[in-house]
Amino acid sequence: MLIAQITDIHLGFDRSNPDEFNRQRLDATLAALRGLSTRPDLLLVTGDIVNDGDDIESYHRYRDAMAGMPIPSFPLMGNHDSREPFLELFPETPSVDGFIQYAIDDHSLRILVLDTLEVGRHGGGFCETRASWLRERLDEAPDRPTLIALHHPPIATGIDWLTEDPDADWVERLRGIVEGRGNIVAMVAGHVHRPIVTSWAGTPLVVCSSTAPQLALDLSPIDPETPDDRAMIVAEPPGYALHLWDGRHLTTHFDTAQDHEVLARYTPNLQPLVRMLSQEKQQRH
Repeated sequence: MLIAQITDIHLGFDRSNPDEFNRQRLDATLAALRGLSTRPDLLLVTGDIVNDGDDIESYHRYRDAMAGMPIPSFPLMGNHDSREPFLELFPETPSVDGFIQYAIDDHSLRILVLDTLEVGRHGGGFCETRASWLRERLDEAPDRPTLIALHHPPIATGIDWLTEDPDADWVERLRGIVEGRGNIVAMVAGHVHRPIVTSWAGTPLVVCSSTAPQLALDLSPIDPETPDDRAMIVAEPPGYALHLWDGRHLTTHFDTAQDHEVLARYTPNLQPLVRMLSQEKQQRH
């Protein structure tokens, strides 16, 4: 099973321009996914679909951009999104108790989509209503391998100015559900506009880079009272992740939507190497 992930699209950053920079970056990313030699089974869109959740026109642009994708896409909410306008345009999206949370059960790896949008807060939230839903879904299939998708990674990322309090109440509530569950193979998130890999509550946690511009990689502390002229946003190529589930392990690959200079191709000159490596894998040591 192959899962593609994109995140932090931020359509409508330039509201008056339907061909804005972020739309161009989204289109380039979707074209890269369509061009993969192995087609993903589905696409997770892990939040911040638009820059202003009340701007329904930006959700229209998102729908137009996704119309040509040959695989099903599954969105979730980020802190820039708004549930009501989104559900108005995408009423088929499952929701429970007003939150956009649902299970994807059609594949060998079960996926549980969480809603960590907390209105009025840039960071995340996960109330007891949402927590009860997650607890029930995990309890009903305790032996089934499960991937959890959410927007806000519940960790201190090291990028001081855009990171969550790792001891926030909602983080501890989520930790209490995830920790000790042997069937959760990984968690995938967005929000930080950079690729990050770590572990949390006993499970791997993967953060996907954004299709919108990325955060500069600067791990030094930041003083809210003293601007220091550091780089904060950079126009690195838009990124995406591919999560490969082989029935036992989830392996994540990152790539960018840009032209890559090809330095070698699989021609007869490289066939001896490929043949040797294939034969070596069949030997047991």
